[in-house]
Amino acid sequence: MKKVIAVVMFLFMGTTMFSQGIDLGIKAGANFSTISDVVGVSNKTGFHAGAFGALKFNNKIALQAELLYSQQGAKWDFGEFDLNYMNVPVFIKYYLIQGLNVQIGPQFGFIIDDKVTNAEINKSDISGILGLGYDFPLGIRIDARYNLGFSDVPKGDNVEGKNSVFSLALGYSFL
Repeated sequence: MKKVIAVVMFLFMGTTMFSQGIDLGIKAGANFSTISDVVGVSNKTGFHAGAFGALKFNNKIALQAELLYSQQGAKWDFGEFDLNYMNVPVFIKYYLIQGLNVQIGPQFGFIIDDKVTNAEINKSDISGILGLGYDFPLGIRIDARYNLGFSDVPKGDNVEGKNSVFSLALGYSFL
């Protein structure tokens, strides 16, 4: 039964992809991050870069997924708090007019490197994203997003602090 469901889903997705459109490309940009609910931290500037793919269902709705290397963390009075994630946002793009779109969905992050003193860090992160973007003609894309962390960055029962990241990006679509 599971195989039948998987085959039906694959056929449905394949039909949908080729009948409406695929969007593939690369992007890069700046991150302005901090850790919420932690005393003695301030914003840290970093970058993110990676690839994206989207399925356009019609002129108004697309489902987009990305694979991004992302520098996050915060400046901390007590030492380093540098976090490098591999983030996988999966979100709905709703087109308001022409290329102007609103983006909303979850993001899953996995630590690939960290430089943190005086704290132990969780190796994964779940956050929600809310963004605004514009798809220009000839494949140029820009977007601005806010990532609100749902899971605590530091480990421990009495320790709280979630990722809070504002990002700006420029991208290019090959299709």
